[in-house]
Amino acid sequence: MFSDNKKPRTMNEIGGQPNRIEKNTKIKGDIVSEADFRIDGKLDGNVKTSGKVVIGKDGYIHGKVECVNADIEGSFNGELLVSDLLSLKSSAVIEGTVAVTKLAVEPGATFNASCTMKGKGGSLSGSSSSASSNTGSSSSGGFKSSLSSSSSSSSGSSSGNGPAKAS
Repeated sequence: MFSDNKKPRTMNEIGGQPNRIEKNTKIKGDIVSEADFRIDGKLDGNVKTSGKVVIGKDGYIHGKVECVNADIEGSFNGELLVSDLLSLKSSAVIEGTVAVTKLAVEPGATFNASCTMKGKGGSLSGSSSSASSNTGSSSSGGFKSSLSSSSSSSSGSSSGNGPAKAS
């Protein structure tokens, strides 16, 4: 009976208990944590965590966010640095600049950002993926069309052999 309760706790041992900013809560300032964060309120400031950041449907962040993974249903405006996976739900609204390794976008999400995609090694790879080759043009419209074509078919670009999609 007690041994079953130990398994879920291993998820929180690394970063501690997850943090939550509830709806109707407004915070101005910077947050530094090693644990996961869920924001359903409004944050005007920066978040730096070695965990996951979740912006709920009513959540909003204006500032800089540095994290390992992020799930966004709400709104974000600023600089978003995700070292692994950024997942945008259909209700997400993103504006600003984004640096990410993996990107998942549901249909209906608004992604008006300048995006840089890193390769597997964690360094910028200007020639290994069609998404990163569009970063020099600083046109979010060009990135959107490249993203939709690369997600629907792997042969959408003659210069991209697909190394960025391998994982």
